Amino acid sequence: MSPNHLSRQIRAWPAIIATVMGITMTLSQSFALGQGATSFPNKPVRWIVPYAAGGSADLRARLIGARLAEMWGQPVIVEPKPGAGGVLGTDLLAKAAPDGYTIGMGNFAPLAVNPSLMKSLPYNPQKDFAPVVLIERGPLVLMVNPVTPVKSVKELIALAKTKPGMGFASSGTGGSHHLSGEMFKAMTGIDIQHVPYKGGAPATSDLMGGHVDMMFELTYAALPAIKAGKLRPLAVTSSERLSVLPDVPTMIESGIAGFESSNWQGVIAPAGTPREVVQKINAAINKVLTMPEVREILLGQGNQVGGGTPEEFAAMIRAETSKWATVVKAAKIQVD
Repeated sequence: MSPNHLSRQIRAWPAIIATVMGITMTLSQSFALGQGATSFPNKPVRWIVPYAAGGSADLRARLIGARLAEMWGQPVIVEPKPGAGGVLGTDLLAKAAPDGYTIGMGNFAPLAVNPSLMKSLPYNPQKDFAPVVLIERGPLVLMVNPVTPVKSVKELIALAKTKPGMGFASSGTGGSHHLSGEMFKAMTGIDIQHVPYKGGAPATSDLMGGHVDMMFELTYAALPAIKAGKLRPLAVTSSERLSVLPDVPTMIESGIAGFESSNWQGVIAPAGTPREVVQKINAAINKVLTMPEVREILLGQGNQVGGGTPEEFAAMIRAETSKWATVVKAAKIQVD
């Protein structure tokens, strides 16, 4: 062997060693990833909820989380992180380690509405999360005070055309109550004015008192007043009638084609969470959603049970984002 040939071989060794080390590391990482997915979960799982303790999102996470803990043999720790309309908790999830041990509640506003409603967000809803599964859709009910001389959506539209400026209440700017009202206004061409309140309870109280004319309210919150005869339901915003209000037609049945609105929520994980882990969580939650006691609670509150694949949930989020961006833009709504 010539000295020049030997010299070239020696110079090539660092590159060969680096290549071998790179391949070894890649194989080790792949093996570790596979092992991690196989053993998941082998420690407690943290579930971030971007709303206050005791609210519907928190209660739903605890309902589902308790069943997951039983199935997995590991604690599922629900952590309410409220603030900025769900932005604070959702951002915390975006920055969490993508290993499946931190998951979060993915809600209507933080994922699909805030991108067009707010000037800026600290996270990108389409890039920073891995959708896992839809838990539920929460349809709303369009209601009026019983003294209002209308008994259908058609009659309400006719009345609104003779009385421009009728007020519709909401629990605050940018929520599903408000946006449903704006979509109703846009799709029917009536002139109604938004009257925001600091919560659904005072809005409902003023509706019962006759201070506002109409309101879209979440079904579970509207049921007590409806059953007590204090408010009259005209239509629900789901695509099909609800079992808790079987005699109340949908907005679509009432003549407004394509009108569908719900305050949905599901489970999301940080982007980069291994697909095998996402699938494990998805399968577990789909199983929980088939449990009779869980379905009874969801359906009994007027919600629609979710489920399905991560891909279906991702597609729904994209469609909802586009839909509500159109409504927000048309109504010129913005929250600082």
